[in-house]
Amino acid sequence: MNENSNRGLKLISVISVIAFIVIWQLIVNWNIVPNTLLASPIQIFKLFVYKLTSADPDGAVLWVHVLTSLEEAVIGYALALVIGIPLGLLMGWFVLAEGFIRPIFEMIRPIPPVAWIPLTIFWFGIGLTGKVYIILISGIVPAVINSFVGVRMTNPTFIRMARTYGASDWQVFKNICIPSALPMVFGGLQLALAASWTSLVAAEMIASNKGLGFLITMGQRLADPSMILLGMVMIGLTGYLIGVVIDLVERKLQAGLRR
Repeated sequence: MNENSNRGLKLISVISVIAFIVIWQLIVNWNIVPNTLLASPIQIFKLFVYKLTSADPDGAVLWVHVLTSLEEAVIGYALALVIGIPLGLLMGWFVLAEGFIRPIFEMIRPIPPVAWIPLTIFWFGIGLTGKVYIILISGIVPAVINSFVGVRMTNPTFIRMARTYGASDWQVFKNICIPSALPMVFGGLQLALAASWTSLVAAEMIASNKGLGFLITMGQRLADPSMILLGMVMIGLTGYLIGVVIDLVERKLQAGLRR
């Protein structure tokens, strides 16, 4: 794709976002959907400005909610990657690791992360530790699966060639399987992020006193659509920015590997 095509695509994207916001505003202005059910973009922006400096009516300014969710998300997400990626890589290559880990993983994998929330409250309460645990459970599944599949997709010709030259299982794993699996691993980072962020918001909506999920819950309790939508918009923007950072890290790592 050339530079002109990229500029055209960016322009179309900007126009589509502006058109979406304008149509949304008109739907509320023309009372197609009552204002009691749907806040307009202007109302959400006014609330955004107000919440930058005011803790009313939910007990915290907006950035406290954002930073609380970010802290929980970053810790839990990092733990999910640190644990999940090595597990998936080892399961994909070493028979002993697959035989030992996979049965337990397959029993845990189908359980929805939100199903762990009641038990997590009993164990850890509604503080940071409980949220981190929920995010860890959510993010570890895609991290393991993508890493496992990435190793299994390694070109067998490369493996046979390495063994022909006397490479050990560990050398093949380290020098061939892991580099080959990296595209799938990077794909797993985005999937793990989506799963982690979704579960975090669900956990905050059920049991929390801060965070973007809590902000949405307070909007529901106060019957304030603008507060609910402000929480949703901030969740979307924050998740998008985290995804952009992951993309940048991925490009840097891939560029380094090509050198």
